[in-house]
Amino acid sequence: MKHIDIKTLFSQSADFLQKSVTVCGWVRTWRDSKGVAFIELNDGTTLKNLQLIIEKDNMQESVYRPALVVGAALKVEGKFIPSERNGYEMIPSEIAVLGSCPQDYPLQKKHHTLEFLRTIPHLRPRTKYFEAVFGVRNQLSFAIHTYFHKHGYKYVHTPIITGSDCEGAGEMFRVTTQPWNAKAKTEEEYFAGDFFGTRTGLTVSGQLEGEMAATGLGRIYTFGPTFRAEHSNTTRHAAEFWHIEPEVCFADIDDIIEIAEDFIKSIISDVLENCPDELAYFDERVEKGLIEKLKKVIASDFGKITYTEAVEVLKKSGKEFKYPVEWGSDLQTEHEKYLTEEYFKKPVFVTDYPKDIKSFYMKQNADGKTVAATDLLVPGVGEIIGCSEREADYEKLKAAMLKKGMTLDAYNEYLDTRKYGSVPHSGFGLGLERILMYITGVQNIRDTLLFPRTVGNL
Repeated sequence: MKHIDIKTLFSQSADFLQKSVTVCGWVRTWRDSKGVAFIELNDGTTLKNLQLIIEKDNMQESVYRPALVVGAALKVEGKFIPSERNGYEMIPSEIAVLGSCPQDYPLQKKHHTLEFLRTIPHLRPRTKYFEAVFGVRNQLSFAIHTYFHKHGYKYVHTPIITGSDCEGAGEMFRVTTQPWNAKAKTEEEYFAGDFFGTRTGLTVSGQLEGEMAATGLGRIYTFGPTFRAEHSNTTRHAAEFWHIEPEVCFADIDDIIEIAEDFIKSIISDVLENCPDELAYFDERVEKGLIEKLKKVIASDFGKITYTEAVEVLKKSGKEFKYPVEWGSDLQTEHEKYLTEEYFKKPVFVTDYPKDIKSFYMKQNADGKTVAATDLLVPGVGEIIGCSEREADYEKLKAAMLKKGMTLDAYNEYLDTRKYGSVPHSGFGLGLERILMYITGVQNIRDTLLFPRTVGNL
């Protein structure tokens, strides 16, 4: 049906003032008085509601009364006028109820807790909070594609169904067409009767396939869903999330760190420029000083410290951590928070981690103890980027895989990239939801996904 987006009315107001226009949307709130009724209408194109002023003397009650219902969907024709209080308003001449809404509509109140809204994910996009979240998520996704396109990367689509566990942690969701009561004497027999004839799962990362593409295309990136069957019921973990993974040939660890910093600053700048209303909302309602924080990130150089130096800083901090800090153990959230929020007071790259706590594919450093890997830690969220130079030496890579008990036959194609014209190359992985949390101040990853999948909750 022909209508004008509310965002267009506000952004191109001079073209519509004092003219008759048609809009569609949902009733967010309404109030009634003796001679006038007011409706706040929103169509999802902007955080701003369009206020409708119903002059009762000029409209029959049978026309406007059915529209005074929170959640009802309306089509409205009327005059678009200036307003001292709201900027712009509309005086309806015709109102049609496209979809009525009964009194058991869960969003009757103006404000609801995030915990309650998680119980109705199918309806929460109709709230201002989640309209802002998904508005930023949309722009952030566009900014990511724009950055890589601008810098000459090719967008590749790596498999979602795969036979390889990139991280080697065994946290893959199984994909099968076998019935629940399939009879088999051995594991081999069970999988032989399955669709692919072998053990298959949902991808935990597109990196391995991305590396294969990069060794022919030079610079690539993947951006798609990733699945991890981690029993981590925290505010930062989800079983399904969106993953950005660039791979760059002829690039060492210092090159990829430089790329990662430029990338983060670029996408934050894009969101600051294109989502002013959403960020103003989050600055006011979620994290005070958010916009200033983001501007500071863009203007300053990120910190950089080796893992060994970070351990020493944490030991000398005088802080009593729940988890003791020892060389060779992974950094915990409390350690990351201290480094980013108290010591550096900005994002920081922690480099040269012990090889025993990192993945098999990372380049081994000359010291024999560490690898050319780095994590980007940011205040309030912790790790958002895992980054490394990949091991380009065939024998070293094969030895690392054998040490971790991996079956080499399952990775023959990956090993071929080191056998035939191997080159130094590097890449990183960034969870979209993690960077979205940082940019908006949202504290729980469940509130960045349309339908969050977490342990015990589909």
